Amino acid sequence: MARDAALPSVTIAILTFNGEKFLEDILIAIEGQEYGGVVETLVVDSGSTDGTLSTLARHPSVRIHRIPNEEFGHGRTRALAAELATGEIVVYLTHDAVPADGRWLAEIVAPFVDDPRISAVIGKQVPRASAPPVLKYDIERVFRSLGPDSGITVTWDVGRTMTRDQFRAATFYSDANSAARRSVLLGPVPYRDVPYAEDQLFGRDLFERGYRKAYAPAAAVVHSNETSLRAFGSRIAADVRGLRGIGASIAPISRFGAFKQFVKWSAADAAFIVIDDAYSRGRKFYWLLVNPWYHLAKWTAYRRATRSRVESENPET
Repeated sequence: MARDAALPSVTIAILTFNGEKFLEDILIAIEGQEYGGVVETLVVDSGSTDGTLSTLARHPSVRIHRIPNEEFGHGRTRALAAELATGEIVVYLTHDAVPADGRWLAEIVAPFVDDPRISAVIGKQVPRASAPPVLKYDIERVFRSLGPDSGITVTWDVGRTMTRDQFRAATFYSDANSAARRSVLLGPVPYRDVPYAEDQLFGRDLFERGYRKAYAPAAAVVHSNETSLRAFGSRIAADVRGLRGIGASIAPISRFGAFKQFVKWSAADAAFIVIDDAYSRGRKFYWLLVNPWYHLAKWTAYRRATRSRVESENPET
């Protein structure tokens, strides 16, 4: 493809740690992107011991930067990737987020080209077919709340009073599939070195400092953090504690409150499972039996995490 000098240069930054499961698919998808600008792929690996490095060796155009595992930090390592990047736009992927089609990169960069006031962009996440309904439907609800699939949605602080849901949508950020101007990352709004929820803190920082963020639904990746039922509750607890650690207001929930949420969302998911054409009859029956156990694990862990102590409720600015 001929290079278009009018398009910004891009660094696709992938953070890896034992990420061989999806990495080959990600790299093949990147190599097939229909983007006319200059693109480099940068992988920052934090001590992988599986086949990640051998997978990368099959793609010699990928630039690899290795760090010891103990030096990894969700915000710190993304800030390092921005420093190492050569592109004007830094596009972040996690090692399990696979671009859905050949237009993904062009679509996530398009808002920057259309509006120089845009500082960051998040793309859509499409859950894998293997995702349990509790996770699948939650992902779909979250991204549906950010704006319609028919166009790009731009948010910024316009000084008006917002409801809690509006504020959450305006500040929501996920760096599993995101992009930001390198000049912003290295200047006024860097990733902060926090142990968890670095992306949500970055989204809040953008909003509070008056920067514009776009949601580009056509820039989609296939991504969902499936875990075993046993590990699912631990992940929910880590998410809640991480959000509390960056100062998010999450009220404690009682046993009865958690039980009501369990009943509400188990019933809601059951109704969707019945009419979901993505599931065969056998899988529908399976998930009708198993999905409530995921909700039980979720709301039990959520309740405990809202009542546990966290290290810091207010990270330094």
